[in-house]
Amino acid sequence: MALRSRLPRHVTSQGSRQLQGDRWSFLFGELALYTFVVLAATGVILAMFLDPSMERIIYHGSYGPLRGVPVSKAYESALHLSFDVRGGMLLRQVHQWASLIFVAAVCLQLLRLFFTGAFRRPGGLHWLIWVILLPMGMAAGWTGTILPDDMLSGGGLGLLQGVVQSIPVVGTRLMFWLFGGEVPGHRIIPLFYWVHVLILPAAMAGLFALQRRLARRHGYARFPGQAGSGRPGSLRSVPAAASAAMFFATCGLLTLLGALVQISPIWLYGPYQPGAITAGAVPDWYMGFLDGALRIMPAWEIQVAGHPLTLAVLVPGLVVPGAFFTLLAGYPLLERKLTGDQAVHFLLDRPRDAATRTAVGAAGVTFYGLLWAAAANDQIAYHFDLDLYAVTWFFRVAVFVGPLLAYTLTQRICLGLTRREQEEA
Repeated sequence: MALRSRLPRHVTSQGSRQLQGDRWSFLFGELALYTFVVLAATGVILAMFLDPSMERIIYHGSYGPLRGVPVSKAYESALHLSFDVRGGMLLRQVHQWASLIFVAAVCLQLLRLFFTGAFRRPGGLHWLIWVILLPMGMAAGWTGTILPDDMLSGGGLGLLQGVVQSIPVVGTRLMFWLFGGEVPGHRIIPLFYWVHVLILPAAMAGLFALQRRLARRHGYARFPGQAGSGRPGSLRSVPAAASAAMFFATCGLLTLLGALVQISPIWLYGPYQPGAITAGAVPDWYMGFLDGALRIMPAWEIQVAGHPLTLAVLVPGLVVPGAFFTLLAGYPLLERKLTGDQAVHFLLDRPRDAATRTAVGAAGVTFYGLLWAAAANDQIAYHFDLDLYAVTWFFRVAVFVGPLLAYTLTQRICLGLTRREQEEA
């Protein structure tokens, strides 16, 4: 104690933070939870004003350029919420920004769990919950963009139509059941309304509750040298004041984004008109990998028993994302089987100490990133004065070569770092 009292204050405070496990990467899960709370609160208010009906009316609202234009009640209610309800525009934009940050926080949380090995026993179910939350958050955000019935909504519905129709045998029947006839029909937006405001939020809230229960039962894995709370694998509980401060900081940041940064200007996109397109309307960032996969997939179509099988849509629209999320969910079992590691782990790994796992993660991130970048192949070709077909072929090759290069380079870096540490020791 006497030695500690002689140390400078900044040294002792820094050591205390390290012992208490105050690491910024542990905040991703908290950020996801807090943005979900904001989404739920703002969503309840927005649902009161949004009418999901597809009935056609003539717009006579506050936005002058669209007066006298035939629109759906869904689009008219979204415009009314934006221009005529006090604070409506702010709520819409806060809700939209929160949905984007929620998916980003879940992705970062999954990366943290993966690269530190936190998915190992007893964290397998904890990992699975976050894996399920990712497509649920993406589905919630995507269905939310469908509800206003603007041109961006129509583009999303067109993508859904193409992917569903590419399903062998049942695709056409399933498409007619979803849309209730021709696209867009009068059924799909009311259906997505209840999926977006009730089913998905309830399921996600249940997953968060289960995740918190598992955390109380098993505790959290920690890095070597961090102090626990006495139970194996648990960390010191976060003070209520610090948790509340982070929640209000999250709310403040989302409010600033909603007030100062425009997002989803549906009045500029215009109401959905089949066969028409609009400039500047793009899907949310987390849907970019699907758009990129559709863009670079060759136009392959084969005949099976006299029926066409559209691989150009089926493979990037269903096979690639299905395989990606299945591999994510099953990776803990796969690693356990390949390594034979059946032990319970309460200590996290540094990424460099698990070179193969880190290399696999880098390869997966590279694959996702290349598909995401391929969604802008036309913009890349335009701004850099390149041939569009050359850019497309580059991404077709890069999605296979890039992950292999990332795997090899990352593994060598990790092995080199650990070897240097051993030599220094």
